[in-house]
Amino acid sequence: MSEFKYACPVCGQHMKCDSSQAGSVTECPTCFQKITVPQAPEGESQKFIITGTKVGERPMPTIPEDRAVMAPEKTWPMAVVVALLVLACAAGAAVFVFRGKIFKSSVPVAPANQVSPGSEEAYTQPQTQVRTKPAPPAPLVAPPANDANWMLDLGTAAIPDSTAAGRIHGQDFIAERAILQSGTLTLRAGRSGTVELGVIINFGGAQPESLAGQSINVTTDADKAAGVMLRWKDGDQQSKVTITNGYALRLNFGRLSGNHLPGKIYLCTPDETKSYIAGTFNADIRRPKPKQ
Repeated sequence: MSEFKYACPVCGQHMKCDSSQAGSVTECPTCFQKITVPQAPEGESQKFIITGTKVGERPMPTIPEDRAVMAPEKTWPMAVVVALLVLACAAGAAVFVFRGKIFKSSVPVAPANQVSPGSEEAYTQPQTQVRTKPAPPAPLVAPPANDANWMLDLGTAAIPDSTAAGRIHGQDFIAERAILQSGTLTLRAGRSGTVELGVIINFGGAQPESLAGQSINVTTDADKAAGVMLRWKDGDQQSKVTITNGYALRLNFGRLSGNHLPGKIYLCTPDETKSYIAGTFNADIRRPKPKQ
């Protein structure tokens, strides 16, 4: 009978017995576990240590030490590694692009081109000017005529600083435009076309330079003075009247400024409709075209 060694299946303690004890129950001297002695290995030389079986369990198969096979280490396929790298890059790009929505900040961020008022950049950075179309001027409206302004006495006449206005043949009038051409001063309603409502004063061809800075006073007792024409419209019919005396007129011309001559006027005519004009004007000067 040959001796062999076996190990405790619980604590690994090595024990020695002979082949006649195979299948018998013994006790481990270390852990005191009841062990069934295994069958003796075949062959004269014992190449490995067999393990006993805990009483009540099936015998564990034994594997020679020189035949032990290590489990191969798991490796990832190259295709899987490449796919994971691509996904990681895509995720990083998405976080960068949508970082404003993912990481919302409670502090407002100023736009790149916005400059804080009072900062140094506000004085050095060129400012973009936005040009807006100016609103059209409001139309002039003639104030209601008043008989108290109809006075043929220049001593009591006062010229207001407002736009020349008054009454012509019973119709309220305001001078929307003044024109000085060939010694004739025209104050008219409307800015273009035929003069349908206005007054025309003829100075006998006087030039703007000779009128600038002058004051003209015409009293009612003058035998003959500058011709004054009143123009108005009755329905569809254009009417006019020329007055050469019996009226009161005061004209104060200012300084010539380019193609404009400012002035003040008070005019009161002796017609039954009590026509008068009082206020300021700035006449556009129209000069004759030079002869070719």
